[in-house]
Amino acid sequence: MAHVLHKPLSYLTAFSVLYFTLSFASHSQHHDFSIVDSDFDALYGDYTPPSPPPPPPLPHPPSLTCEDGLNGTGSLVATCDLNSSLVFDGDVCIEGNGTLNILPGVNLSCPVSGCVILINMSNEFSLQSGAVIVAGTVLVASRNATLFEGSVINVTGLAGAPPAQTSGTPSGTQGAGGGHGGRGATCVSDNTKLPDDVWGGDAYSWSSLDKPWSYGSKGGTTSKEERYGGEGGGRIRFEVVDCIDVSGDLLANGGDGGIKGGGGSGGSVYVKAHRMTGTGTISATGGGGFAGGGGGRVSIDVFSRHDNTKFFIHGGISLGCSDNAGAAGTYYDAVPRSLTICNHNLSTQTDTLLLEFPKVPLWTNVHVQNQAKALFPLYWSRVQVGGLIRLTFGAVLSFGLAHYGSSEFELMAEELLMSDSIYGALRMSVKIHLMLNSKMLIDANGDSIVATSLLEASNLVVLKDSSVIHSNANLGVHGQGFLNLSGAGNLIEAQHLILSLFYSINVGPGSVLRGPLEDAGDDMTPQLYCEVENCPVELLHPPEDCNVNSSLAFTLQICRVEDVIVEGTITGSVVHFHWIRNVDVSHSGVISVSGLGCTGGLGRGRYFENGIGGGGGHGGYGGDGYYNGNFIEGGTTYGDVDLPCELGSGSGNNSLGGATAGGGIIVMGSLEHSLSSLTLNGSLRANGQSFGDDTRGKDGGITSSIGPGGGSGGTVLLFVQTLALGDSSIISTAGGQGSPSGGGGGGGGRVHFHWSNIPIGDEYVPLASVNGSITTGGGFGGGQGLPGKNGSISGTACPRGLYGIFCKECPVGTYKNVSGSDRALCHNCLPNELPHRAIYISVRGGVAETPCPYKCLSDRYHMPNCYTAFEELVYTFGGPWLFGLLLLGLLILLALVLSVARMKFVAGDDIPAVTPARNDTRLNHSFPFLESLNEIMETNRSEESQGHVHRLYFQGPNTFSEPWHLPHCPPEQVKDIVYEDAFNRFVDDINSLATYHWWEGSIYSILCIIAYPLAWSWLQRCRRKKLQKLREFVRSEYDHACLRSCRSRALYEGLKVAATSDLMLAYLDFFLGGDEKRPDLPPRLYQRFPMSIIFGGDGSYMSPFSLHSDNILTSIMSQSVPPTIWYRLVAGLNAQLRLPTASGYCQFGLVVYAPENESMSSSCEGYDDSRITEKQTCLLSSLRNPVHHMTSNEHLMMPRRMSGGILHAKSLRTLKERKTVYYPFAFIIYNTKPVGHQDLVGLVISILLLGDFILVLLTLLQMYSLSLLSFFLVLFVLPLGVLFPFPSGISALFSQGPRRSAGLARLYALWNLMSLVNVVVAFFCGFIHYTARSHNKLTNFQSWNFSLDESEWWMLPSGLALCKIIQARLVDCHVANQEIQDPSLYSGDTNVFWNS
Repeated sequence: MAHVLHKPLSYLTAFSVLYFTLSFASHSQHHDFSIVDSDFDALYGDYTPPSPPPPPPLPHPPSLTCEDGLNGTGSLVATCDLNSSLVFDGDVCIEGNGTLNILPGVNLSCPVSGCVILINMSNEFSLQSGAVIVAGTVLVASRNATLFEGSVINVTGLAGAPPAQTSGTPSGTQGAGGGHGGRGATCVSDNTKLPDDVWGGDAYSWSSLDKPWSYGSKGGTTSKEERYGGEGGGRIRFEVVDCIDVSGDLLANGGDGGIKGGGGSGGSVYVKAHRMTGTGTISATGGGGFAGGGGGRVSIDVFSRHDNTKFFIHGGISLGCSDNAGAAGTYYDAVPRSLTICNHNLSTQTDTLLLEFPKVPLWTNVHVQNQAKALFPLYWSRVQVGGLIRLTFGAVLSFGLAHYGSSEFELMAEELLMSDSIYGALRMSVKIHLMLNSKMLIDANGDSIVATSLLEASNLVVLKDSSVIHSNANLGVHGQGFLNLSGAGNLIEAQHLILSLFYSINVGPGSVLRGPLEDAGDDMTPQLYCEVENCPVELLHPPEDCNVNSSLAFTLQICRVEDVIVEGTITGSVVHFHWIRNVDVSHSGVISVSGLGCTGGLGRGRYFENGIGGGGGHGGYGGDGYYNGNFIEGGTTYGDVDLPCELGSGSGNNSLGGATAGGGIIVMGSLEHSLSSLTLNGSLRANGQSFGDDTRGKDGGITSSIGPGGGSGGTVLLFVQTLALGDSSIISTAGGQGSPSGGGGGGGGRVHFHWSNIPIGDEYVPLASVNGSITTGGGFGGGQGLPGKNGSISGTACPRGLYGIFCKECPVGTYKNVSGSDRALCHNCLPNELPHRAIYISVRGGVAETPCPYKCLSDRYHMPNCYTAFEELVYTFGGPWLFGLLLLGLLILLALVLSVARMKFVAGDDIPAVTPARNDTRLNHSFPFLESLNEIMETNRSEESQGHVHRLYFQGPNTFSEPWHLPHCPPEQVKDIVYEDAFNRFVDDINSLATYHWWEGSIYSILCIIAYPLAWSWLQRCRRKKLQKLREFVRSEYDHACLRSCRSRALYEGLKVAATSDLMLAYLDFFLGGDEKRPDLPPRLYQRFPMSIIFGGDGSYMSPFSLHSDNILTSIMSQSVPPTIWYRLVAGLNAQLRLPTASGYCQFGLVVYAPENESMSSSCEGYDDSRITEKQTCLLSSLRNPVHHMTSNEHLMMPRRMSGGILHAKSLRTLKERKTVYYPFAFIIYNTKPVGHQDLVGLVISILLLGDFILVLLTLLQMYSLSLLSFFLVLFVLPLGVLFPFPSGISALFSQGPRRSAGLARLYALWNLMSLVNVVVAFFCGFIHYTARSHNKLTNFQSWNFSLDESEWWMLPSGLALCKIIQARLVDCHVANQEIQDPSLYSGDTNVFWNS
């Protein structure tokens, strides 16, 4: 079957033999036609069996008729059906223009050797099931032909005479088989001849194998009396115009010869058609016998094949020698031009001859398979096919003449699958060469003519499963694709081995490339340049052609290859990699020339007569040998350390057993073509040989311990662009160890890295990554012998900026402005050129000139002086001191301008408003007192006081958690003028209206955390809106239904809501409507006693205590006290109430009552008994004012009672302050007495305000220089708190009116205080960064700077904190100047106090 002939590679066996025979045997007679008998010495030509003459024309007797001659029915002109068997005794011709049908069971037989049956029908031919045609030759020509299943055309053993001038029939009585497509076998051996010189009948008709038409040959006999051999096979030929169906059998086998005769050879089968189908059998096998006959020839010339036909062309079985069947015949498929030689797994030692292959057109494939053995018996052979040459399943392909070692063979194909051996010179050219458990042995036998073999594979060469390519001469393996030695046992070796032109070479684990051979004879070993002082030119400037040239110094060269991957071993004496892009040596990879250098050499060791000597020298001196108290010198050094290319030297006594050799040389690249990259994880070894590495001498005996010194290390010369040495990598040229009897150690070799085109400047990239070891140490001496000296490691002189063997960049802080590799050429950079807070940096390509490049310690410093942004500002204006003076002058100038602008802006407000003249001058001189008094003086509504009944104070401080609220039960003073139920409903409405929304309190809580001044402003805004709502409700919305007076209800005038200026104390006034007709109303002053007057405020900085006295209160008090006295008293009391502070909210006030012995009302500090039900006990503040002159019964009032003592200076107490978390701030902002000098205070505040703003900007600039995180922390913790004091201060300074100016100044003081939190954050940020960076502090700092990573990091935050504290104190004084413009209120002189 056709597909059987194309089995995949995975099914291949490994017992093929491909060889040239070189042995010379005796020229004994074999048969009549023998190669040995021919005069080939004179002709020096090929062995070519004579071509047979063209076959004679077939006999053409008259055609038989259908009915008369064939006993059929019908006519040959139309349709003829043969239904009866016929036996002919001669040639038969059947011709017609119709159809011939041989019906089932019909037998047409002509059992005569060479009998011809010719069937020529213009239409159809069919041989139906069971029908048989037997003859010597059967030729069928028709339009279509059908051989039904079970039909047979059999020409077995009916051959006529073979072609003339052929030797297919063996002579003699050996009982050999006949030959045709393959030689006949012989079972008789001849010890005087080579095995290849003994065969049976020879092959013939090679030139006509595409259209075979030869009879098979008769087998030989074992008796002279009788010819017992089997007859040859006949001929079958089909020439069909359209389609042929071969479901029957076409048999052209040789006849069997039995035990006494050889088998006949197979005949010929030729089928030509346009289309072929069927599942039949086509066979031209050799006949069996004492020796089997050779197979015949089969050829199929069909354009469209759809058959599954089985083909058999094997030789016959040999009964006399079962392992030597007849040679296989040939099966040729003409359309794909494919030749198959298959022996059907019958073992044979007999060849199928392959002669000249056609040149045009080329055959596509050649398959030698299933134990077939093919031979090219030519002195010069050229086998060229367009596709595949495949040797599979024990097939053998042999080349050359057995008696001529100068045979040459050229093989050219797409693919070559082969195995075993070749003898002679081989020139092979294929596209794919695959070897599986195969050997190719090329033996030159010392003949210089055939010293070089070439293997060329344009696509792929694969050696697998211990395949071997061996040559004992020169071998070149060329290709354009991939060479892969895939695993253990694969080997390519030769005396001179060159691998070239491949895209990639992979030497797998356990695979070996070797050149020269191990243990080769002296005649075959390459001659090394041991005694040459100058380096061979081809090592540095190798030829570009990569041809095999044994005159060159290389023993193994890999040339013009893109990538070389070494996972196995590459070994040789002089190993050269030329024009290679990348070499990758893996962990298991080894490139070794150890011990393959010179036994003598320029640095050979000296030795005593007994053989003990010194080690060889090379890069280092060889160690001295020692014997019997005497030393003998080792070898000297030689070679160029800057460009070494010498072999290592040996012990020098190569005439003695145990002589040691130096290391060889490994050269990668050349001066013109360097390696792009070398990646080494394995090893490069050029070590000298140690004594004892080879324990056998030249005679094969065991050497003694007395011996020479070790060989010196060789050379590793690397022309590379980049190098990567892995952790386990080794480059070694160590010296060998001397003999134990006192031999000196070998000197170390040389390793040189020649960097080509070293990039410099911005184009520089590191040349090498070195993590492995580089060893050039000397070998150890044996006994008392001295060790060898170390060899050298060198590299190309590095350009400026680079140093060392691997041309690394000079260390940071150094520069190199000359060429060379010494580390000392990298000089330290000048320290005075390095700015403060800068470090030297590395630059690509190293530093070649001064000043050396540097960078600042951090991105917050700016080149070129590494200043912070703040320092750049400072030094732009001449340095710290000049900048400070300029800044101070600018502050004073801006402050003056600001003060002038302020005075111009608020000048109109400083002039008292024109008011009507008052009769009492004391009142005029007391202006102004407190802001509450201004309201009193602006209106004079005494008529309101005449109808005033009672003042009811709201409870609560008007906060979100405790809003204003009124008690439900009406006080006794108003029960007669209100309806109690309606009053309670009114209280509910008021209390509901006074309550705040939840979101207002939430905003306040958030603002308290974020920025308390904003929270205070929000609280005051909400309080103001709440008071406005209460006023509008009482004034216009509420119908006053709780009042009994009809007139009050009608006019909406019986109730009025008012509050103190701080919006913390509110009160509800009750008035008569005028229609009550009650003579006791309104009550007089003494009827109101005891009367409570509540202080406004809570004693805090933002809301100090104050007594609110409006016109109603003043009018009521004027019934007993003159208004001027009352005004002065209120002003002095409020001046003193500013000073104390209290923590928490407590309501304080006065209880006014009449003494028992006087009608004048007195004033006494105390508590409103109606408002202290839930309050804590609080002490009164010390007024330090002589108000005790007004009364003799001034008592200190306690909660829920009015008891105490006389009020005087000694009995007054300060309010008790509770210590809270805000207590430390009380030392910064608190109320004080006025200091006067308002303009000066304003000027200083302006200076400090501007200075504060500038310091804030500088601090933020410094924080930004420190880090962006520090900048944001200082700016937003508290959010923008550090920036708000400036706009709030400007607003306070430029506000009109003392009251507004004082209120904004307090808010300004609050912002100023809160910004201290930001200052504290700045302290923390500076301290943390200073601590973190203190270990990197440089010593060359300047005498004064503002950097936060130096010892002065605290200066700006400290200056800012100090500025804010001073501002706070001045703002306190400014607030006192605005609120108390009459300093006599604090006078200790009573006359001054009352008369001012």
